[in-house]
Amino acid sequence: MLRSRFLWIISALSLLSACKTSSLKVADVKTQNNISINAEIKDEPTFTSFIEPYKKKLDLEMNQKISSTRVDLTKSGDNSNLGNLLADYTFDGADNWAKKNLNISIDAALINIGGIRTTIGKGDILLRNVYEVMPFENEVIIMKMKGADMQGLFDYYAKNEVNNPVSHLYIETENHQLTKSLISGKAVDPNKTYYIATSDYLALGGDNMKFFSKGEYIATGIKLRNLFIEYFKKNADINPNEEIRLNFIEKK
Repeated sequence: MLRSRFLWIISALSLLSACKTSSLKVADVKTQNNISINAEIKDEPTFTSFIEPYKKKLDLEMNQKISSTRVDLTKSGDNSNLGNLLADYTFDGADNWAKKNLNISIDAALINIGGIRTTIGKGDILLRNVYEVMPFENEVIIMKMKGADMQGLFDYYAKNEVNNPVSHLYIETENHQLTKSLISGKAVDPNKTYYIATSDYLALGGDNMKFFSKGEYIATGIKLRNLFIEYFKKNADINPNEEIRLNFIEKK
């Protein structure tokens, strides 16, 4: 159908622009009436032949194998294996960037479960799978936080008990009361400066994470999706370890 082919060309151009940066000059644009792309519009041979090369290129790109997994990678549960894996990738990517550019180390990472849009089944992992998991253009941000301001992060989890994935953090609550909070296995030092890797969406207060407003925003220019693709390619065989990082206890 014309609609699906139209969407393919848009996706292809998006993919190609993500792979390399090019300079585009925009001509004068005159106001035109909007045309709805729907099933009522019949295929136009000239347009179909025009987009076909892009569709073929996109198919080749998207169907390439970049890794494989021995288990289903899911986003369910408080400590989902896909959530933990992507939080670790966020931590590692931000840490490598910070060491090279700022001469510092990252202390922890935090992403949102809502940003992980689907799961990855056992077997080959294709490039298209990562685009389906992370269809957004979010970037990796480093938040410079005072130890005394980190309490807001832990209070957020205690209040909401939401399964937003974390890396190098351990958060334990009991009936929405914080009972234990660790960064890299250690208690928080209120006098220390911490560097937390996250997405630009969360850093700017998304998912009601207002505690980040107390920190200093450091942009890396790294797209989360590109980072995930890079790390899947680095790890040909994914076999994630099960680890409890969020421990929400309910007692009567």
